[in-house]
Amino acid sequence: MTEPLTLIFDVDGTLADTEKDGHRVAFNQAFAEVGLDWEWSIPLYGELLAIAGGKERIKFYIDKYKPNLSSSLPLPELISNLHKSKTNYYRELLRTGAIPLRPGVERLLKEARGNNMRLAIATTTTMANVEALLEYTLGKESISWFEIIGAGDIVPAKKPAPDIYLYVLEKMNIQAENCIAFEDSYNGLQSAVQSGLKTIVTVTDYTRNQDFTGATLVLDNLGEPEKSFTVISGDTKDRTYCDLKLIEFFQD
Repeated sequence: MTEPLTLIFDVDGTLADTEKDGHRVAFNQAFAEVGLDWEWSIPLYGELLAIAGGKERIKFYIDKYKPNLSSSLPLPELISNLHKSKTNYYRELLRTGAIPLRPGVERLLKEARGNNMRLAIATTTTMANVEALLEYTLGKESISWFEIIGAGDIVPAKKPAPDIYLYVLEKMNIQAENCIAFEDSYNGLQSAVQSGLKTIVTVTDYTRNQDFTGATLVLDNLGEPEKSFTVISGDTKDRTYCDLKLIEFFQD
């Protein structure tokens, strides 16, 4: 008997379009708070997104753009402090409702729960960011919808390495062929496919021109019954939004 599918979701860019108007803004607020004149513009942040992980992104920026930075703190401590401050600003943006879920996300999660499907999260963002997004979009109880939340520094190597997905698969004691991953970026897709996962990609403005070779489907979003998605690549079996009937077509 075929096992029911498990759905594993990335967070930033996949559940919500958090990057441009969320994390980027929060980073800039954290920089300003300590008197740094750094301003991550929309185009610059698109470049920085090639680096997975917020602390790693700050370090990359310093190495490339501020190599002569003078700080009273050791660099790892400065980066850690900036990242903690950024997380607080990000939570405040979420609290105000500035970062909604992407089309189709809430509907699909609730449909999966209604059918007793297992849900998980595999992300490079911190647990605090995951919890904040879920709490302020779906309610605090939604954190318990996900059997495993693999987040942040829980594994040594971040996406595009497969570590976070392998961690989730191991903790849930499931095989990759019984899962579908949801991603929005090249790095995320690489992480998922290296773990043996079929992957549905929903692109963002930052990622739409990336290489998604190997994805099962590439869409502009998950769609809604009243507003169809746009298919970028893959076979949607004539369906106009992503629901369990479509997803089950990809089950082995």
